[in-house]
Amino acid sequence: MNVFAIFAARVTDALVRLYPSVSQEALARIVVEPPRDAGHGDLSTNAAMLVARPLGRNPREVALALVEHFRADADVAAVEVAGPGFINFRLATPIWHAALRSVAERGGDYGRSDVGRGERVNVEYVSANPTGPMHVGHTRGAVFGDALASLMAFSGYEVTREYYINDAGSQIDTLARSTLLRYREALGESIEIPSGFYPGDYLIPVGRALAGEFGETLRAMPEAEALPLVKDRALAAMMDLIRADLAKLNIHHDVFFSERQLHGPGGDVELTLNWLREQGMVYQGRLEPPKGKTPDEWEDREQTLFRATQYGDDIDRPLVKSNGQYTYFAADIAYHRNKYLRGFNHMVNVLGADHSGYVKRLEAAVNAISHGEAEIDVRICQLVRLMKNGEPFKMSKRSGDLVTLADVVEEVGSDAVRFMLLYRRNDAAMDFDFAVVKEQSRDNPVFYVQYAHARTYSIFRKVAEEMPALDASAAALAEADLSRLASEADLELIRALAQWPRIVASAASAHEPHRVAFYLYELAAAFHGFWAKGNQDVALRFVNADDSKLTLARLALVAAVRQVLVNGLSLLGVSAPEELS
Repeated sequence: MNVFAIFAARVTDALVRLYPSVSQEALARIVVEPPRDAGHGDLSTNAAMLVARPLGRNPREVALALVEHFRADADVAAVEVAGPGFINFRLATPIWHAALRSVAERGGDYGRSDVGRGERVNVEYVSANPTGPMHVGHTRGAVFGDALASLMAFSGYEVTREYYINDAGSQIDTLARSTLLRYREALGESIEIPSGFYPGDYLIPVGRALAGEFGETLRAMPEAEALPLVKDRALAAMMDLIRADLAKLNIHHDVFFSERQLHGPGGDVELTLNWLREQGMVYQGRLEPPKGKTPDEWEDREQTLFRATQYGDDIDRPLVKSNGQYTYFAADIAYHRNKYLRGFNHMVNVLGADHSGYVKRLEAAVNAISHGEAEIDVRICQLVRLMKNGEPFKMSKRSGDLVTLADVVEEVGSDAVRFMLLYRRNDAAMDFDFAVVKEQSRDNPVFYVQYAHARTYSIFRKVAEEMPALDASAAALAEADLSRLASEADLELIRALAQWPRIVASAASAHEPHRVAFYLYELAAAFHGFWAKGNQDVALRFVNADDSKLTLARLALVAAVRQVLVNGLSLLGVSAPEELS
């Protein structure tokens, strides 16, 4: 039961009845949400202000008409106009009890919706170069993309989780040469790793495996013959390593798309470039030197350019290098056209902070290749600084000069990594303080939320000890007399639970999983706050041995808190322990 969606529908229906000529466009923009000041009521809507101008009426006039309409609604205890035309509702207590009941009725599906209407969406995330283990710089995007995919699937989208393997660039040649050195080392040679190669110990097992497979054969080959053999095996080993690293955070992709399949004669890049020419989206021309470049640094030549500015980009983009090879952007266009041809009109790309300049060009590319039918949202994950007690923290580095994902997970655990990286907007830089995530306090959000969940179990254990004759089964809770939950403290906690469906829907639509993390913290705070009130007021205790009916009703409330915490933590990929050590 989504109280906010129910009242949005009722407001819309009332406006259509009162003003038959009201536009659907205006109605679609109506929002029903909690007022900023809880003292103003339970719900607030901007509906009157949205429809007034198209109707040629004063917003307060429309608002007063709506207020009069809702005075007859049994679910509305009070309704009034505020400011220039906001409408504030205070709901009757029974509707909050019905909302609480719906949590148990829907269980793990509470908050699930059809916001996505079954539309297919491709969420591409991680896509790290396959040249070594996942490092901490990749971790935020990995967690963000995974949580977003779960959130969108829960909200009715048909989601494909995709990893784009950058296996066609010069870095793969460097990987192969670095691995070849480790192979020679495995055969007993003393090696020196040149600058620009990959020095990490993670290539040592790959070199040993090559020595076991080929013996001296590769060493006797010309490098040009040996490298392709080494490249394939090194890539396979690196992807195995990356999958294993991601599994430490319970991240798994549906599709691993190789960039190499885009290239070569008859490949997607060639086909896409030919298609762009046919569509008149490509021309031969010169570009102005970019700002800050001197003439000596700028190659002034006629080249093949994509008309990116016609599709929202700042400049037109080169597609072919001076050596005849395709640019990275040409491959990007081909890749996203491939996605579009696979049936994805909705795409989300999760990229690192160093890719912020890619946003407009990717938006232009998708706009062009789909003739405006598809859309892409490029989400940039800003940098994470590792800290301890507020100071920069240098961990041991087992993979060259990188701090790996595995290092961080080993230090604090998967739950802390996932929750803390999601407890901030993706586009804001953040500090990951190892001291904070090990604290058992309110300052540690993941502990605070998991503690709330564990506390729900402790309450049921307390009932079993103090009221052994009380049936606290799910069936008994379903029959609890919720009318006993009439205090403001009860209703405040129920209102917090009723927010969950709205939070999920808005977070999925906005592609902002941090909203879920924020909400869970606030729900935990409300629950812990109720517990504290019970320490001061016997009437507010969850367990009251002298009043079994009130205790049963409160247990239904506690079970609902537990269910919502489980649902939210599950979307974030975080566990919900019954006890904390």
